[in-house]
Amino acid sequence: MHNLNELIHYKPAAKALAGRNILITGAGDGIGRAAALSFAHYGATVILLGRSEAKLEAVYDEIESSGGEQPVIATLDLDTATHQDYLNLNNEIIENLGALHGLLHNAGILGEMKPLAQYSEDTFARVMNINLTSNFLLTKAVLPSLELADNASIIFTSSSVGRKSRAYWGGYAVSKFATEGLMQTWADEFEGTSNIRANSLNPGATQTSMRRQAYPGETPSDNPTAEEIMGAYLFLMSADSVSVNGEQLNAQINKETKKQTLKAPTE
Repeated sequence: MHNLNELIHYKPAAKALAGRNILITGAGDGIGRAAALSFAHYGATVILLGRSEAKLEAVYDEIESSGGEQPVIATLDLDTATHQDYLNLNNEIIENLGALHGLLHNAGILGEMKPLAQYSEDTFARVMNINLTSNFLLTKAVLPSLELADNASIIFTSSSVGRKSRAYWGGYAVSKFATEGLMQTWADEFEGTSNIRANSLNPGATQTSMRRQAYPGETPSDNPTAEEIMGAYLFLMSADSVSVNGEQLNAQINKETKKQTLKAPTE
């Protein structure tokens, strides 16, 4: 039995993801890139989805040079993608790979860090479209591919501000709260009726460009790299998590919870 509160320490067996096809959005850099490399290292065939073909090709080359299974590149801008674009992607997966075993919704944008009263309507709509609506549309479109797998896992990327909001996080926080609701709805519909499972995962403070944008005064090295938090991602994509559905998980150990637990006896 795995401790769901300490998934950062999870280590899968060698080639634990062999024979599994996993689609990753925002695969060109940051956590998406790290996940693609990590999944490939453990044997998966990864589908690299993003809007920058150059970045995707760089990840593709890294995987090939390290001896991983040949990846697939899917260049798509989630902000402008149409319903037909998503359906075409599903058809290509079935035609070329046969089934989809994993879907990591990683792509997202921060938007504006300011009071809601000053928040741009256009930015709010764009944040919701990329962070939330695309998750719904892509999941719905690739359900036929996921249903062809013996078991399939969907990871929805959450955030601490998607579980307890804070001032000035605007559309980003709202989109992550809604993402949690989207995950829970899919998970409840899958429960007992499907080979698919859905969970949300909060990466925590990690060395990414989004983190630097949100906290420009922070020392990046105070946080782990994307590669160092891959335990939770590997767990959720592996057969070890086949019975885990509808959970709100953390990629890192919750330091605040630990502090509160330690203080509790003296209060």
